[in-house]
Formats: sequence, structure tokens, C-alpha cells
Amino acid sequence: MFTSVDDVSARLAETGYLASPAVATTVFLADRLGKPLLVEGPAGVGKTELAKAVAEVAGARLVRLQCYEGVDESRALYEWNHAKQLLRISAGRDETWDETRTDIFSEEFLLTRPLLTAIRGDDPKVLLIDETDKADVEVEGLLLEVLSDFQVTVPELGTIAATRRPFVVLTSNASRELSEALRRRCLFLHIGFPDEELERRIVRLKVPGLDEALARSVVRVVGALRAMDLRKLPSVAETIDWARTLLALGADTLDETVVQASLGVLLKHQDDVLKASAKLDLDTLGAL
Repeated sequence: MFTSVDDVSARLAETGYLASPAVATTVFLADRLGKPLLVEGPAGVGKTELAKAVAEVAGARLVRLQCYEGVDESRALYEWNHAKQLLRISAGRDETWDETRTDIFSEEFLLTRPLLTAIRGDDPKVLLIDETDKADVEVEGLLLEVLSDFQVTVPELGTIAATRRPFVVLTSNASRELSEALRRRCLFLHIGFPDEELERRIVRLKVPGLDEALARSVVRVVGALRAMDLRKLPSVAETIDWARTLLALGADTLDETVVQASLGVLLKHQDDVLKASAKLDLDTLGAL
């Protein structure tokens, strides 16, 4: 999909995703080596958006498996359409069981889920396995077969191998440790909070109505909040939301009144809001 690291940066930027050199390099290598990409980092730093941006620039279909506690093979891989199978059995009462069994365990009765969908067909796809750390450990066994050989075994049909490998992105908030076996099959990328200059560029791109001076003030305040001992540090997504909030409020500059009134956009816990209200010094930050 990409000819160079610079090509990755340029094409992702066209979609509105500003990639750091580390992100661009790892995406290029994942594409060139045909390896899945495991992206870890706090929520809201652009892990999921990276997969969406890659799909957009590649003109590929995005296939998403949203992980959660309890997700299983029937939700991740495939399941049989039992209602349709029962109707078929009822309609074929005069047939032998061997004849019926051959029919009901055919493609017509197979319901494909994201993992199987991603490896079937010749069209380009990006497989996003989102929040992998939220799934049970047992689900990693399903992922290993797909990520190792890009094939899935359906006992009734045999092994289904990919005719065209998808670009695979797994995301994790690191709420639990993923297995070493899964990690070995992936290239690893950690996306943390961006530096001040990159975050300012992101804010200006996503909120074009915000002027340069206010964008700098916004980023400085968010950086100061991230330096505090808070339960939930504001992410890039919250920075963008706050910039949009200030624009909606018609604020030209930051002052104590505006900041205190809108801290709930950045912080999601009352004790964090109280701590920030007591410690945040706009004069020191040069944000006034």
C-alpha cells in the first residue's frame, strides 16, 4: 500500500491523521512485512483512528471486531444459522440424514463474523481487532490461527485460507497483559500522548476555526493536567472536544471562568476536577 515512510505520513495526513515518525515507520513496516500491528496506549490517543485512516488511504474495507468480556467464537469467527438449518431439516423429511447433513453444513448456512470475513474474498481489507485486552484470554487462541497463517478451520467445511491478506491492526489499552504468543506475531507500536507541537497541529487540523494562540493555550493547559496525579488523564480526543467547546462558547482566550466552567469536557471524575481547579495556574502556563 505504501512506497516509503514519507508516503505513509503524507497519505495519512490527507485523511486528517497526523502520524509521528514512529507511527509512520511502524505502519510502513507492517505493510511491507505483512505483519499484524499491535498498537497499545491510553484511550483516546488515536489507535482506532489509525486503522480507519489506513483503510481510507488504501481504499480498503474496514472489518471491525469489537472485543469485550464474553466475546466468543460465534461472535468473532463464525456460527451456523440454526434457525435456517431447522427449516431445511423440516422441509427435507423424506431425505436421509447424510443428504440433509451435507446440505445444512454448507456455505448457505454459514454466518461469517469479522475474523472469517476479513480473510475471505479478493478485495482489500483492514481488519481492526479493537480493545483486544478486554476479551477473555481464551479468545487469543482464535486470533493465533488467523494471525499466524491467515486461515480459519471450520470442521464441517475444512480450512479456509486467505487469498488476499488483510492489513491487521490490534489495539489495546493495556488493561491486562496480552500473551507472549500473540505479541510475537505482531509488530508493536506504543502511541502515547503527543508532544506539544504535534498536538497543536492536530487541534488546528480538527478544529480549523480555532486561532493559533488559543490552540497553543489549549495544548499547554492539557499538558499541565497530564502532569497532575489524576485518575483519568485527558486524551487527544478530549483536547479536541475542549477546543470545539471553546469555539462554541465564543472564547477568544482562556480565563479562569471559562476554564473552570468547561473542565468537565477534559476531566471525567469529580475528584480530578477539584484537584485541577486547585492546582491549575493559567498565569504560570502563559495561557491567559
